[in-house]
Amino acid sequence: MEESVLKATIRTDKLNKVRNAGFIPGVLNRTGGASTSVQFESIALNKMISKHGDKAKLWVEFGTDKSFAFIKEVQRFPIDGKLMHITMQLVTKDQEVKMQLPVSYHGQDELEHSFLHVHVFKPEIEVFGNAELMPDAVVIDISKKALGDNITASDFNLPKGLKILDPEDEIYASIKAMKEAEAETPEVVAPEEAVTEE
Repeated sequence: MEESVLKATIRTDKLNKVRNAGFIPGVLNRTGGASTSVQFESIALNKMISKHGDKAKLWVEFGTDKSFAFIKEVQRFPIDGKLMHITMQLVTKDQEVKMQLPVSYHGQDELEHSFLHVHVFKPEIEVFGNAELMPDAVVIDISKKALGDNITASDFNLPKGLKILDPEDEIYASIKAMKEAEAETPEVVAPEEAVTEE
């Protein structure tokens, strides 16, 4: 895994003041329940999430310590989608953890050529296993799927040692026919002329 490092500093100011200074407020959670209020440089954090996603694994530098971590929760402002707050879980690289991993569907362009599309029922998969083995996302190639096919646990190619915690018969998505919506041009009705009675 590429070693991505993010620096955290102690947070003492109020949340709005932290954000106005160019930082994103956050929390570092440790095994056992202890947590520390911190802040991250906004540019560095946004770059990290843009590259690795909301479930990224990374190294966090805090003071003289450097710890392995994964993003546990990302909160965004509802209007513009900008980062509001982030929670990170500090773990050892060989620690077993439970995570919700996003499912990424590749090959949708090929499906569209056959007038098909993927209809997602559940966008994440719950996985348990070694923290270092956890991918940022679960990638599935659906380019060869046919109409009526379902995406289930058997389609996931996870690293050995990771276990899916979802029910075996869970259906994450299915391949449906693409409905071609006919664009109807609204008929322009001229305003009625006013009739003046003499």
